[in-house]
Amino acid sequence: MTPEEKLVRQASLAQRFVDLADTLVDDYDVVEVLDGLMGTCLDLLEVDEAGLLLNDVQGGLQRVASSSEQARLLELLQAQTREGPCFEAVQTGQLVMVTDIASTRDRWPAFADRAAQEGFKSVYAFPLRLREVTIGGLNLFGTRLDPLDEEEQKIAKALADIATIGILQQRSIHRTSLLAENLQRALNTRIIVEQAKGILSERGNLPMDETFTVLRSYARSHHLKLSTLAHDVVHPPHLADTILASSVPAPDRR
Repeated sequence: MTPEEKLVRQASLAQRFVDLADTLVDDYDVVEVLDGLMGTCLDLLEVDEAGLLLNDVQGGLQRVASSSEQARLLELLQAQTREGPCFEAVQTGQLVMVTDIASTRDRWPAFADRAAQEGFKSVYAFPLRLREVTIGGLNLFGTRLDPLDEEEQKIAKALADIATIGILQQRSIHRTSLLAENLQRALNTRIIVEQAKGILSERGNLPMDETFTVLRSYARSHHLKLSTLAHDVVHPPHLADTILASSVPAPDRR
């Protein structure tokens, strides 16, 4: 990366942090913020996909954000099998950096096989950690063997810290019940959003990767919280057809 390109990235990173700070208001939608972070990771880092897992109240991991269907499936696999870089990062509270996933077949057999099938060769898992509390992990996937350089690792850690602060905003880490409540609310919201995406995909004959964009665009243009809109898509009277009809450009439903 040239010095000019580094300056552009630094300026872009500073602007992203300003935008995120503006987003973290009293009534912000945590799922939408975290999905936005996935896009920021792809824009600013030499990675191809990103995903984020959070601890749930039962002590397991749940997916709350991902940049693609491939990343989503890998996140779900780690949560279900309790193996993989993100699971390990959450358990240890330490960065897990793997520059060659093929070398981890003995360590994480299910994850390594699935990652290889999806074309990924490297992965970096950053714990979402504040002081001594780890609440989840940020996964970054690459299709190349090239490792993230030191500057990119610092940027990724900063983005993970922003995600952690956003989730824990106005919550004391010493008040366990409130922390669990806040995390569970985020997980419940994600479930509703996924259900709404499924309905839009089926009724509009859209790929799952496109349905979130349609849903988010409608929410923003009508000044609605993403979680509220998703609830209205899932529960009667359904808004799915209204959202699909208003999307611009109109989705191809052939």
